[in-house]
Amino acid sequence: MYKIAVMGDRESVLSFKALGIETVSVETAAEAKDQLHRMAEEDYAVIYLTEQFAAQLKHELAIYSQQVTPAIILIPGKGTTLGIGLAAVKEAVEKAVGADILGE
Repeated sequence: MYKIAVMGDRESVLSFKALGIETVSVETAAEAKDQLHRMAEEDYAVIYLTEQFAAQLKHELAIYSQQVTPAIILIPGKGTTLGIGLAAVKEAVEKAVGADILGE
């Protein structure tokens, strides 16, 4: 059975526990990379990842973007958003539809 998890700094992921989603709290990019590979091997279908760590794991995200699972969805972490998640959604919509329908 597939699983869902959210990974990022402790403050950003803690509230997801209330929704029953597994939380993986990491402190460094190296730790996030190891956990991402572990979850991919353990049948996680969806992994929510904070933008702050996503910015440091571009190579890994590129690898997993070519695979069906896990789907890695970027979410803002603590502080301000980096806009990476919104840019990824915008790119996916433009690729699917053939035009930028989300606009600026």
